[in-house]
Amino acid sequence: MVLTGAQIVVECLKEQGVDTVFGYPGGTILNVYDALYQHSEEIKHILTSHEQGAAHAADGYARATGKVGVCLATSGPGATNLVTGIATAYMDSIPVVAITCNVNLPLLGKDSFQEVDIAGITMPITKHNYIVKDVNILADTLRKAFAIAGSGRPGPVLVDITKDVTANSCEYQAEKPANVTQEAGYTKEAIEEALSLIENAEKPFVYVGGGAVLSGAYQEVREFVSLVDAPVCDTLMGKGVIDGHDDRYTGMIGMHGTKTSNFGVSECDLLIALGARFSDRVVGNPQKFAEHAKVLHIDIDAAEINKNIRTDVSLVGDLKEVLGALNKKLKKQSHGEWMGHIADLKKKYPLSYDPSALSCPYIIEEIDRITEGKAIITTDVGQHQMWAAQYYKYAMPRTLLTSGGLGTMGYGLGACIGAKMGQPDKICINIAGDGCFRMNMNELATASRYNIPIIQVVINNHVLGMVRQWQTLFYGKRYSQTVLDDGVDFCKVAEGLGCEAILVTRKEEVGPAIEKALSLKKPVLLNCVIPEDDKVFPMVPAGAPISEAFDAGDLK
Repeated sequence: MVLTGAQIVVECLKEQGVDTVFGYPGGTILNVYDALYQHSEEIKHILTSHEQGAAHAADGYARATGKVGVCLATSGPGATNLVTGIATAYMDSIPVVAITCNVNLPLLGKDSFQEVDIAGITMPITKHNYIVKDVNILADTLRKAFAIAGSGRPGPVLVDITKDVTANSCEYQAEKPANVTQEAGYTKEAIEEALSLIENAEKPFVYVGGGAVLSGAYQEVREFVSLVDAPVCDTLMGKGVIDGHDDRYTGMIGMHGTKTSNFGVSECDLLIALGARFSDRVVGNPQKFAEHAKVLHIDIDAAEINKNIRTDVSLVGDLKEVLGALNKKLKKQSHGEWMGHIADLKKKYPLSYDPSALSCPYIIEEIDRITEGKAIITTDVGQHQMWAAQYYKYAMPRTLLTSGGLGTMGYGLGACIGAKMGQPDKICINIAGDGCFRMNMNELATASRYNIPIIQVVINNHVLGMVRQWQTLFYGKRYSQTVLDDGVDFCKVAEGLGCEAILVTRKEEVGPAIEKALSLKKPVLLNCVIPEDDKVFPMVPAGAPISEAFDAGDLK
C-alpha cells in the first residue's frame, strides 16, 4: 500500500509492538503527530512538559519493561532538549529510539529556522544514528534503529527525518521484527579456563553489574552464586539481580558501598565480574583494586574487557547464555571458612544511621516496609540516590531505575512516569533531593494531566546535599552555592500543578503519609524535611582504594 512517510513512522512503531510514546510536537514533526492522531487507540502518546522529560520517560519505560522506549521531538531546540536524556540512556546502555524531524531537505545546512544538526550533536552519545532524506528508506531505517537499540549491548538510537520525507509517499509493506541473534565471542577453552579459576579459588567474590539486569540473567546469576558458594555484591545498576534479603548478599560496592563489600573484594583471591564495567565509582584506585585477586570478567561488550581492570580470563557474550553454559558444567563449590569471615564482616560493619531524628534512610526503610519491597523506585542523583540504593531491599531486577553513568539531576520524575506507563500494576515512587526536584518538577503537570498515580518523595534538606558533604569533608566547610534555603514551597508547587501534597517533618508522620499517598490513587508529593548535614556513609574519597572506606565512627 502507498503511505506517507508520517504514516510509515506510525506503522513501523506498530510493527515493533510500541504501545506508548513520549514527546512534544512542533512544526517539523506535525505530519507525524497528525498520523498518530489517527492511531490514538493503538499507540498512547504522553505529552510531557519538556522534551527532556520525554527522553527520561522513554528511558524509564525501557528500564522497567525491558522493551525499547520511544520519544519524539521536533527540530532545533525540541531535538536538543532530548540530548541529556539520550546521554543518560547511552551511559547506562538503555534501549531508546528517539525520533526527531528536521527542516525540509532543500533547507538543510542553510541555518534555517529551528534547524540543527541533531545527528552530529548526538553522534558521541548514541549507539547509532540516522538522517533520513528519502521516504523509500524510511521503514527499513526505523526497523534497523529498533534492532540496534535492543540488541547486543543496548543503547539509544536517533532517527532524524526531514519534514518533506514525512509528507512524501511510497509503497509500504509490513514486516515482522527480525529476530536478532548475538554471536558468542568466547570459546570452549575459555569456558574451561573460567571453570578452572573458580574451582581453584578459596576466597571468590561475585560482583554484579547492570548487564545482568539488561540480559535478564537474574535466575542464572543466583544459581551461579549458589554453585560457586561465594559472597556477592552489586553496583548501582545491578540492584535486584540478587535478592537484597539473601544471606550471601553484602550490599553495594564502591564509593558508597558497604564496608563488607569493599573489604571483602579487597581480600578475595578471585573476583568474578558479571555484566559490569569496573567504573571509577566502583574501583577507586585501579592499581589497588582487588589487588590479591585473579579476575574473571563476563560481558557482552568486548570493548569493556581490560579497559579499566586487567583480567585473567574473559568471556564475551550475553550473560544469560554464558552463565547457562557455565552452570551446566560447574560443580558445587564449598567455601565455609570464607563465607563465615564475610558473615562476621557483615555483623561488624552494618549500615547505620541516627534513629533519633527524621532521616532519609528511615524514610526509605518505611517505603520498603509499606510496599513490601515490591515497588519500582526511581531516583535522581545525590545523597538520596545512595540512601535509596543502601536501604531499600530490592528483591527483583528492574525495580531501581536511576542514572548511574551520567548522574543526571532531574532524571527521576520523568523516568517514574515512564515506568508507571510501562508497568501500570506496580507502585512507582520517585525519590529526589530538593536540588534535583527543581530541575524537572514541571513533569508533575504531566502526571496530573493523565492522572498517573505516582508518588514523588522530596528529601528536602534545603541544600545540595552530596556537594555539601564534599564541601564539609574536603573543602573546609566553604559552602559555595549549595544552600537552597529560599521561599520555595514544594507543597504549593505540587498543588498548583494539580497534584496532592503532604508535608512531613517528624518520624511518626512518615508511615501514615506513605499509606495515604498510596490510597489516593493519584499523583502525590511528599515534602520530607530532614537536617541539612546528614551524610551518606560509608564513603571512599575519589581515587582512594576501596579498602579505605570510612564512616562517621571512623571520623570520630
